[in-house]
Order: sequence, then structure tokens, then C-alpha cells
Amino acid sequence: MRVCLFEDQGALDLEPLSLTRPVFELLCGLTSLAAKQSRFFPPGPRGVLVRSYLADLCRLHAPAVPVNDLAWLCAGPTIFVNGRWLPPSTPLTLTELSSPGIALVQDEVAYAVVEPEHLVDYSANTFDACLSAWKAILPRRSAGGRLVRYPWELVQHNGEQIRVDWQTAGPPFEVESAAVQRPGLAIVGPREQILIHPSAYLDPMIVADTRQGPIVIDREAVVTAFTRLEGPCFIGPGTHVQGANIRAGTTLGPNCRIGGEIECCIVQGYSNKYHEGFLGHAYIGEWVNLGASTQNSDLRNDYGEVTMTVNGRRVSTGLTKVGCFLGDHTKTGLGTLLNTGTNAGIFCNLLPGGLLPRYIPSFASWWKEALTDRADLPALLHTAAEVMRRRRVDFTQTHAALYHALFEQTAAERRRVVREAEWRRLRRSA
Repeated sequence: MRVCLFEDQGALDLEPLSLTRPVFELLCGLTSLAAKQSRFFPPGPRGVLVRSYLADLCRLHAPAVPVNDLAWLCAGPTIFVNGRWLPPSTPLTLTELSSPGIALVQDEVAYAVVEPEHLVDYSANTFDACLSAWKAILPRRSAGGRLVRYPWELVQHNGEQIRVDWQTAGPPFEVESAAVQRPGLAIVGPREQILIHPSAYLDPMIVADTRQGPIVIDREAVVTAFTRLEGPCFIGPGTHVQGANIRAGTTLGPNCRIGGEIECCIVQGYSNKYHEGFLGHAYIGEWVNLGASTQNSDLRNDYGEVTMTVNGRRVSTGLTKVGCFLGDHTKTGLGTLLNTGTNAGIFCNLLPGGLLPRYIPSFASWWKEALTDRADLPALLHTAAEVMRRRRVDFTQTHAALYHALFEQTAAERRRVVREAEWRRLRRSA
């Protein structure tokens, strides 16, 4: 069966993480959402339908995959899968997909099986209208699973998804059980709940606690002495864990540098938290650098429910533990303090000066208790290119065009927030 992963308007509520990637590339558990969705359906050709400004980036990363290709979509029956969907553990069969229909989570579309004639009114700007039309004319069924609406939900379900991925899809690589026989590795709990790639390097004097769930250490990862790993957790390929305390529910993507204490977090990849400092119930994008002693709060002093600013509005999370959500290429300085429920966009520069604001728009800077616009885009892109070069990743014209587009796309919101912050500062000084 042909499967097309799509983004709907809900992608906006997953910013800042979804600003620079399709929602189905976000991590939860041992894999991305896309990997879970592909696992749920029978094998077959794959395509994607993404926001227009992300199309070239998708083509760069996966040249063989059709991107926003109407001819491909109309070439035969297609399963359209919402990129925000966390599917249940039991895959579908061809019999269940043999006729057109639409599967819902509450009243939102998780996936739809459609024929080419259902796409006669399709255009890049009308796909949400297509979804509404399909809900009206196609037979309905329950999809199961859940649709991710906000960034903190990925963090909230991460530990559970590590266990589900382990049980349903198995470990992400094949190794012999003898791979866990590492000198100086102390395993607390079931030994069969830890998996270490043969190419991973582990120092002596490491504790791995598997009593709450599995621990997976992927290829060429490095874990140094005096590290404590608490399952369920995942150490991604090429990631270095430097004498850290990695607590349950944590997923570290590829090529990260991690130290200090991390609790129930997701790090997308290629980001640094080398030094001491606490990071809890957070989702960190790519190419983020957290300076030494950067700390985030993930719990209010009154144990009350945390609210966050998402897509320009205040949203109640329904949770008491919510940390920070930092977009790609954001950096913090020495001793930066991040408040409970902080949302900071891409290319932010966050420096010490009391507790930072809980909402910082993309391409903005916080310094000396003042929020300003980081207007020097060429300098930001030069730094981004250098950061990526150091990890042997090319900074291409596609990246530059994407960041230019996002700089313009976020300009009005940035000016509004900076102006309101300056008014508040002037009132306080008066």
C-alpha cells in the first residue's frame, strides 16, 4: 500500500520544534513518529505532504521520496497518515485497508484510505478542507492511539513509548546478548533489558538500572565513568554521555554531548549539554548549546498546573511537571535559568539575568533582563554553518533559504513580543 505522511494545521501547535522539520520527524521513544507510523501499515511506497517552506529540506534529506507531488498522490489508492499520530502497537492488515475509509482519534483524522477521485479538489492550500470533506463522505472507524497536540505530550509519553517500541518493534539493531558483558558495568535489574551496540564504548564504573524499563545504547555511542543510566532510556548513535545522571523517560538523539542531570527529556540530536546543570521534562531541538550551569525548572513552587504560550495563546498543560522547549540553534550562556514551561524559538540567544521570560520568539535575544531582536541574520547563519561543520554536517543553500524564510515569517511576532517586553521593563523602572 502507498502511504503518504501529511501535516495538518496542528503542526503549528508543536512549535518551536516543528518550525524546522515536519512533525513526523519528531522523536518519541526509540524512534521518530514517522518510523512508528510506517511500522503500523504494510510495506509499500512512501511519500510526504508537508508545509511548502519545508519541501526542499525534505527533498535534501530523502531525495527518493515524493514530496508534495500531486501526480504521485493521484496515481493510485493512498493511505494519508497524520504526522502527529502516535499509533497503537498492533499493525493493520491489508484486509483492514482494502476499501476507502477514515480513522479518527476523537474527531481528528489519524489516517484516511482514499482513491484518486477523492483528490479532485486537492491543492497545497486546501488539504485541511479535503480532510473535512472526507470526514463527511467516507466510512468512519476508530484509529486508536493518540494524536500529539502539544510539545509536552511527546515528553509525557516518551518513557511509555520506549517500552512499547522495545516490545513491539524490538531493539533498533541486532546484537548478541553477550554485548552487555562489559567490564565495570553494574546492571541493577533484569540483564535482558539492556542492549549495547558492539561499536559503543563504555568506561568502567557505570550503573545501568533496568528495573523500570529497557536501556538502549546505539552504535558508536560513548558513555564515560560515573554515569548512571535509568531505564527506560535511549542513547542515540554517536552520542557522548559524560559522567551524567540520565533518569527515566529520556531519549537522546544522534551525536549529542550530554553531562549533568537529565530527567524525562528528549534531545532531537546534534545538541550540547556538556556541563553540570539540571534539564527536566524538556524537549531540545538540534544544534542547541546549553552553557555551563544552565538550569531549568520543571515544577512550580506551589505544585500547580503549568501553562505555556503556544502558537500565540496561553494553553493549560494539565500537568504539574513541564520544563522547557527550545528550537534549533538556540544557545544559552553560563548560568542561565529557564523558568517552568518555557517556550523559546529558533536561533535565540539566552544569557543570564534572573529567570528568563517563559516565551521568547525566534531570532530574539535575552540579556541584562531585556529582550531584543537579533537582526544580524548573516552572522547567525555563519555561526550555524560553523556549528554544523564541527559535526561534519554540510550547511547548504537549502538550510540558508529555510532560515531566511523563517526569519521573515516570524518577524511580526518577534517585533510584537519585543515591544511588549520593553513596555513592561519601562513600567518597572518607572
